[in-house]
Amino acid sequence: MKKNYPVPAAYLERETGVKKSRFIARVAPVSTRDEVKDWLEKAHQDHPDARHICWAYQIGRPGSAAEAAMNDDGEPSGTAGKPILNVIQHKDMGDVLVMVIRYFGGIKLGAGGLVRAYAGAAESVLSEVARVFHKPVCPANVKMGFADEQPLRHWCDVNSVELESVTYGTQVTARVLVPENQAGTFSAFCDAHKLDYSFET
Repeated sequence: MKKNYPVPAAYLERETGVKKSRFIARVAPVSTRDEVKDWLEKAHQDHPDARHICWAYQIGRPGSAAEAAMNDDGEPSGTAGKPILNVIQHKDMGDVLVMVIRYFGGIKLGAGGLVRAYAGAAESVLSEVARVFHKPVCPANVKMGFADEQPLRHWCDVNSVELESVTYGTQVTARVLVPENQAGTFSAFCDAHKLDYSFET
Protein backbone atom coordinates (compact mmCIF):
# COMPACT_ATOMS: atom_id res chain seq x y z
CA MET A 1 0.00 0.00 0.00
CA LYS A 2 1.35 3.39 -0.94
CA LYS A 3 1.99 5.80 1.90
CA ASN A 4 0.21 9.09 2.18
CA TYR A 5 2.38 12.12 1.57
CA PRO A 6 2.26 15.73 2.80
CA VAL A 7 1.06 18.60 0.63
CA PRO A 8 0.63 22.30 1.53
CA ALA A 9 -2.66 22.86 3.35
CA ALA A 10 -3.18 26.30 1.82
CA TYR A 11 -1.55 29.31 0.18
CA LEU A 12 1.00 31.18 2.31
CA GLU A 13 3.29 34.18 1.72
CA ARG A 14 6.42 35.30 3.59
CA GLU A 15 8.92 38.08 2.88
CA THR A 16 12.65 38.20 3.57
CA GLY A 17 15.26 40.85 2.82
CA VAL A 18 18.90 40.52 1.72
CA LYS A 19 21.05 43.62 1.12
CA LYS A 20 18.05 45.81 0.26
CA SER A 21 16.57 43.24 -2.14
CA ARG A 22 13.08 42.03 -1.20
CA PHE A 23 12.26 38.35 -1.62
CA ILE A 24 8.56 37.54 -1.39
CA ALA A 25 8.03 33.78 -1.20
CA ARG A 26 4.68 32.19 -1.96
CA VAL A 27 3.71 28.54 -1.57
CA ALA A 28 0.57 27.01 -3.07
CA PRO A 29 -0.85 23.50 -3.43
CA VAL A 30 -0.99 22.39 -7.07
CA SER A 31 -1.93 19.16 -8.81
CA THR A 32 -1.73 20.17 -12.50
CA ARG A 33 0.42 22.34 -14.77
CA ASP A 34 -2.63 24.53 -15.43
CA GLU A 35 -2.84 25.34 -11.72
CA VAL A 36 0.86 26.24 -11.75
CA LYS A 37 0.25 28.56 -14.70
CA ASP A 38 -2.69 30.23 -12.93
CA TRP A 39 -0.64 30.90 -9.77
CA LEU A 40 2.25 32.32 -11.82
CA GLU A 41 -0.10 34.62 -13.73
CA LYS A 42 -1.49 35.88 -10.44
CA ALA A 43 2.04 36.56 -9.13
CA HIS A 44 2.83 38.60 -12.26
CA GLN A 45 -0.44 40.53 -11.88
CA ASP A 46 0.23 41.23 -8.19
CA HIS A 47 3.86 42.26 -8.78
CA PRO A 48 4.16 43.72 -12.30
CA ASP A 49 7.25 45.74 -11.32
CA ALA A 50 9.22 42.86 -9.79
CA ARG A 51 12.63 42.23 -11.37
CA HIS A 52 12.32 38.43 -11.20
CA ILE A 53 9.62 35.88 -10.37
CA CYS A 54 11.45 32.59 -9.98
CA TRP A 55 9.75 29.32 -9.17
CA ALA A 56 9.86 25.55 -8.82
CA TYR A 57 7.25 22.89 -8.33
CA GLN A 58 6.80 19.16 -8.02
CA ILE A 59 3.59 17.28 -8.58
CA GLY A 60 3.11 13.81 -7.17
CA ARG A 61 4.77 11.78 -4.45
CA PRO A 62 8.03 13.21 -3.04
CA GLY A 63 11.00 11.20 -4.28
CA SER A 64 9.11 9.92 -7.32
CA ALA A 65 7.28 13.05 -8.45
CA ALA A 66 5.36 12.64 -11.68
CA GLU A 67 6.46 16.07 -12.76
CA ALA A 68 8.85 18.76 -11.57
CA ALA A 69 10.12 21.98 -13.13
CA MET A 70 11.92 25.19 -12.22
CA ASN A 71 12.63 28.60 -13.71
CA ASP A 72 15.33 31.21 -12.98
CA ASP A 73 13.38 34.01 -14.74
CA GLY A 74 16.47 35.93 -15.81
CA GLU A 75 18.66 35.24 -12.78
CA PRO A 76 21.99 33.50 -13.55
CA SER A 77 21.38 29.85 -14.43
CA GLY A 78 21.07 27.60 -11.39
CA THR A 79 20.90 30.41 -8.81
CA ALA A 80 17.11 30.57 -8.25
CA GLY A 81 14.87 27.76 -9.52
CA LYS A 82 17.23 24.95 -8.52
CA PRO A 83 17.76 26.17 -4.93
CA ILE A 84 13.98 26.53 -4.56
CA LEU A 85 13.42 23.00 -5.89
CA ASN A 86 16.15 21.64 -3.61
CA VAL A 87 14.35 23.05 -0.56
CA ILE A 88 11.02 21.57 -1.73
CA GLN A 89 12.66 18.16 -2.12
CA HIS A 90 14.38 18.45 1.25
CA LYS A 91 11.00 19.17 2.87
CA ASP A 92 9.66 15.92 1.40
CA MET A 93 6.48 17.61 0.17
CA GLY A 94 4.42 16.85 -2.94
CA ASP A 95 1.90 18.77 -5.07
CA VAL A 96 3.64 22.04 -4.24
CA LEU A 97 4.60 25.24 -6.05
CA VAL A 98 6.98 27.82 -4.56
CA MET A 99 7.37 31.22 -6.23
CA VAL A 100 9.92 33.80 -5.09
CA ILE A 101 9.30 37.37 -6.24
CA ARG A 102 12.42 39.57 -6.13
CA TYR A 103 12.61 43.34 -6.04
CA PHE A 104 16.24 44.32 -6.72
CA GLY A 105 17.67 46.61 -4.06
CA GLY A 106 20.64 47.93 -6.02
CA ILE A 107 23.31 45.68 -4.48
CA LYS A 108 24.40 42.62 -6.47
CA LEU A 109 24.47 39.44 -4.41
CA GLY A 110 26.70 37.25 -6.60
CA ALA A 111 25.88 33.66 -7.56
CA GLY A 112 26.45 32.23 -4.07
CA GLY A 113 24.45 35.03 -2.48
CA LEU A 114 21.56 34.46 -4.86
CA VAL A 115 21.49 30.73 -4.15
CA ARG A 116 21.38 31.40 -0.39
CA ALA A 117 18.75 34.13 -0.78
CA TYR A 118 16.36 32.06 -2.91
CA ALA A 119 16.86 28.93 -0.79
CA GLY A 120 16.31 31.02 2.34
CA ALA A 121 13.13 32.55 0.95
CA ALA A 122 11.77 29.10 0.02
CA GLU A 123 12.73 27.78 3.45
CA SER A 124 10.97 30.69 5.18
CA VAL A 125 7.61 29.87 3.62
CA LEU A 126 7.86 26.05 3.50
CA SER A 127 8.86 25.80 7.16
CA GLU A 128 5.71 27.68 8.18
CA VAL A 129 3.05 26.32 5.83
CA ALA A 130 0.67 23.82 7.39
CA ARG A 131 0.68 20.34 5.90
CA VAL A 132 -2.11 17.94 5.11
CA PHE A 133 -1.66 14.38 3.96
CA HIS A 134 -2.66 13.56 0.44
CA LYS A 135 -4.49 10.25 0.31
CA PRO A 136 -3.94 8.38 -2.96
CA VAL A 137 -7.36 7.57 -4.40
CA CYS A 138 -8.81 5.03 -6.80
CA PRO A 139 -11.66 6.72 -8.71
CA ALA A 140 -14.56 4.32 -9.12
CA ASN A 141 -17.54 4.52 -11.49
CA VAL A 142 -20.76 3.04 -10.17
CA LYS A 143 -23.95 2.28 -12.11
CA MET A 144 -27.06 1.55 -10.06
CA GLY A 145 -30.79 1.84 -9.73
CA PHE A 146 -32.38 4.93 -8.18
CA ALA A 147 -33.07 3.08 -4.91
CA ASP A 148 -29.35 2.37 -4.48
CA GLU A 149 -28.23 6.00 -4.51
CA GLN A 150 -29.10 6.73 -0.87
CA PRO A 151 -27.21 3.70 0.54
CA LEU A 152 -24.16 4.74 -1.51
CA ARG A 153 -24.36 8.33 -0.25
CA HIS A 154 -24.67 7.03 3.31
CA TRP A 155 -21.61 4.77 2.90
CA CYS A 156 -19.59 7.72 1.55
CA ASP A 157 -20.68 9.96 4.45
CA VAL A 158 -19.89 7.36 7.11
CA ASN A 159 -16.47 6.61 5.59
CA SER A 160 -15.58 10.25 4.74
CA VAL A 161 -15.24 9.36 1.05
CA GLU A 162 -15.88 11.98 -1.62
CA LEU A 163 -18.82 11.38 -3.94
CA GLU A 164 -17.49 13.51 -6.80
CA SER A 165 -20.45 13.45 -9.18
CA VAL A 166 -23.85 11.86 -9.73
CA THR A 167 -25.68 11.86 -13.07
CA TYR A 168 -29.17 10.65 -13.81
CA GLY A 169 -30.38 8.84 -16.90
CA THR A 170 -32.17 5.54 -17.24
CA GLN A 171 -30.10 4.66 -14.19
CA VAL A 172 -27.88 6.51 -11.73
CA THR A 173 -24.15 6.87 -12.48
CA ALA A 174 -21.75 8.04 -9.76
CA ARG A 175 -18.03 8.74 -9.61
CA VAL A 176 -16.54 8.04 -6.20
CA LEU A 177 -12.99 9.00 -5.13
CA VAL A 178 -12.13 5.98 -2.99
CA PRO A 179 -8.91 6.19 -0.90
CA GLU A 180 -6.61 3.30 -1.81
CA ASN A 181 -6.74 1.93 1.72
CA GLN A 182 -10.55 1.70 1.53
CA ALA A 183 -10.81 0.09 -1.90
CA GLY A 184 -11.47 -3.36 -0.43
CA THR A 185 -14.23 -2.07 1.87
CA PHE A 186 -15.82 -0.19 -1.02
CA SER A 187 -15.74 -3.31 -3.22
CA ALA A 188 -17.38 -5.33 -0.45
CA PHE A 189 -20.13 -2.70 -0.11
CA CYS A 190 -20.80 -2.69 -3.87
CA ASP A 191 -20.83 -6.50 -4.03
CA ALA A 192 -23.24 -6.71 -1.08
CA HIS A 193 -25.62 -4.25 -2.79
CA LYS A 194 -25.09 -5.82 -6.24
CA LEU A 195 -23.87 -2.52 -7.71
CA ASP A 196 -22.11 -2.41 -11.09
CA TYR A 197 -18.76 -0.74 -10.38
CA SER A 198 -15.28 -0.45 -11.84
CA PHE A 199 -12.09 1.26 -10.72
CA GLU A 200 -10.37 3.57 -13.19
CA THR A 201 -6.87 2.49 -14.14
